[in-house]
Amino acid sequence: MRTILTKSFAILSLASVFMAGCTKDTFRDINTDPNRPGFVTTTSILVSAERQLVNAIRSEDINLRGAQLFAQYFSQNIYTDQSRYVVQTAYSDTYWSAMYKGLNNLNEIIKLNTDPTTKGSVSLAGAGTNANQIAIARILKAYAFHNLTDVFGDIPYESYGNKDPDFEALQQAPDNLTPKYAAQEKIYRDILKELQESADTLLKYKDLNTFAAADIIYGGANRQWAKFANSLRLRLAMRIRSKDGSFATAQIEDALQKGVFASNADNAAFTFNEAPPYQAPLFRATVTANRKDFAVSKVLVDALQGKKGPFTALDPRLPQYAKANVKGAYVGQPYGLPLAAGNAFPIDSISLPGTVINAANYAEVLQEYAEVAFLIAEYKNWDTQAYKNGVKASLEKWKVAAGDVEEYLKTLPEANKETVLTQKYFALYNQGFEAWSEIRRTGYPLFLVKKGEVIWTGIVAGKPTTYTFNPEVSDKLPTRFIYPQIEQSTNQANYRKALAAQGDDVITTKVWWNR
Repeated sequence: MRTILTKSFAILSLASVFMAGCTKDTFRDINTDPNRPGFVTTTSILVSAERQLVNAIRSEDINLRGAQLFAQYFSQNIYTDQSRYVVQTAYSDTYWSAMYKGLNNLNEIIKLNTDPTTKGSVSLAGAGTNANQIAIARILKAYAFHNLTDVFGDIPYESYGNKDPDFEALQQAPDNLTPKYAAQEKIYRDILKELQESADTLLKYKDLNTFAAADIIYGGANRQWAKFANSLRLRLAMRIRSKDGSFATAQIEDALQKGVFASNADNAAFTFNEAPPYQAPLFRATVTANRKDFAVSKVLVDALQGKKGPFTALDPRLPQYAKANVKGAYVGQPYGLPLAAGNAFPIDSISLPGTVINAANYAEVLQEYAEVAFLIAEYKNWDTQAYKNGVKASLEKWKVAAGDVEEYLKTLPEANKETVLTQKYFALYNQGFEAWSEIRRTGYPLFLVKKGEVIWTGIVAGKPTTYTFNPEVSDKLPTRFIYPQIEQSTNQANYRKALAAQGDDVITTKVWWNR
């Protein structure tokens, strides 16, 4: 027993000596896994955040099976109920979660650039100054929040420059798992302020580079990011001009004066990779998954062929937007068929999405010059030159031959509300959220299929048959998505307050700027 006690005492004595000789640094070294670094560079975070946001906004769930169908660019050829406004509630959960993950990453960039213990190190190795990194992160946050609020209306929101007590999203240390929902009116005004301040910062250092090659969208060019911020201001201010005219006009004039997109070289786009798992969303939904659910809609094909709408000439973008069928013809899938007719049109008889937009390395557009030109045309009371600039820019973006561009421009009718907004609709192809938002805002184009309209007439099983468009959920185009199920259970009090302020949680409740 004495021997055992002696040995035990010796071990304890050695342990005491070891403990006494240890410092906090020693313990940190012992407890650090060399294979899991505790510090991640802001350049790495930015790549992830950009990809997360674009993947969410162009996702199969809420974009391809939601906004792209609502805009009637695509038509379902199997699960046709989705073309008739049946959208699973899980789609909202996936989108909401992905967007806020991306926003948390962008907020982390801001925190690392403001924390005195990290702000020095994160600006090294070509990442750029703290102020410029923060400005770009703010622009991307503004873009993400604008897409979130346009989909749902009132949402949890966070601002870099405004400590409004209603802005409780993204709070950490401690985590706030039940943030308030901010009113869309407040959100829009603050987003425009965030964009203005960020653009002004970047214009002070317009010849500098921030994030370098880690920035997939602009390669870190400050000048381009400033133009993007001002172009987004133009988009968002036009959206709320009928709700807050003086504020919107001031934002528009300031953005135009400081510089918006002036050519396709300014376009904001995220280019995906040919290697898995970083391929474009539509490619993953069709080629990788080996599915043919989505066809180009008859609505769009007919309009591009000059069969409906204000344009009578064949649009040279059609071969880029759609594939010819086995007979070499462009045939759109009738939009909104009943489920019983889902297989009435064999895949080889209709036009699927074009090779360009269905590429693994497709460049998903966040905003482009053509849209900016059409916004300017509208702001200047349907200005002819801006209208033609927008059409030309869109044709050139889609690689239409120069001669064909000029010939098509000669066929354009005069600029007016219908012609400008219809050409804008054509230009926004494959940008489902923005097209859907503009349809909600303006009511154009006029040729979109509405309840009760005939969508196809022909022979089925030897009998004359006529199909009409009969939505399952709503008589009219959905005006929002319902909130995620998880919010209804984990943030119920604030969820209920949002409904009391905004309206019932249904797809027919209009968001603030659409009322």
